[in-house]
Amino acid sequence: MARERLATLISGSGTTMQEIIKACQSGEVPMDVTCVIASNANAGGIKKARRLGIPEKDIVVVDPNDFRGDDNKVDPEGFGTRILKELRERGITVVTQNGWMPLTPGHVIDEYPNTMFNQHPGPVPEFGGQGMYGRRVHATRLLFVRMTERDYWTEAIAQRVHRDFDQGTVVKSQRVEIFPGDTVGDLQQRVLPVEHGVQIDLLKGVAAGNIREITTREALVRPGEEEILFLAKRVAKKLFPYG
Repeated sequence: MARERLATLISGSGTTMQEIIKACQSGEVPMDVTCVIASNANAGGIKKARRLGIPEKDIVVVDPNDFRGDDNKVDPEGFGTRILKELRERGITVVTQNGWMPLTPGHVIDEYPNTMFNQHPGPVPEFGGQGMYGRRVHATRLLFVRMTERDYWTEAIAQRVHRDFDQGTVVKSQRVEIFPGDTVGDLQQRVLPVEHGVQIDLLKGVAAGNIREITTREALVRPGEEEILFLAKRVAKKLFPYG
C-alpha cells in the first residue's frame, strides 16, 4: 500500500512542522513529508525544513500578498490555484495547517474533503476565529476562565479545515489544565508539546484509516456570556498585537 504524501502549511516558526517531519523520518508516522508551503518568505520554519533535509524544490513560498488586486483584497481564486498547483505536482494526499495564518480558499479545501486538517491551541469554535492565534488564544482562554470562575482547562485540537477560520469539526483533542497564577507564557509552554502530540496522533490515525469526528462537545460560553468572551478577545489582541 502506497504511503500517504503529506504537505504541511506554515506561516511562522514551524515548531509543529519540525516535530511532524521528525516523526515521519523516524517511522513513528508512516507518511512522507513531500512538501512544505510557507505563506511568507521569512517564516522561521523554512530553515527548520532545510535542516531536516526537505529538498529546496519542495519548500515553497505562496504568499497571499502576491495575489492582492487593485482593491488590496487577496484574490482567493488565484491564491488557491497556486497552492493546488504545488500540491498536485507532488501528488499530495494529506494536508495539515500547522500555524498557517491565511484563510484557505474553498476550492483547495474541496480538493481534500477528508484529508485536510488544521491545528489550533485552544477550544473551538469559541476560542478561535479571525485573528485568534498564538498567545492571543491562551490569553483569551485565561481571561475568560478567570472571569467566569469555572472550567479551568484549555485544549489542543486538530480539526477539519473549513471555509471560515477555526469552524471545522474537531477530530482530535487533548485537555490541558489551567493552574492558579498561570501566565500566558506558562500556558503556552504547557500546551505546545501537547499540540505536537495531538497532530502526530492525528496523522497516525489518518495513516491507519482511523479518524473519528468529535461531534458532541460541551458549550464553553453560556447564554449571556458572549460579551465576556468578546471582551477577553479584545484585551488579548491589545496585549499581543503580533499574536
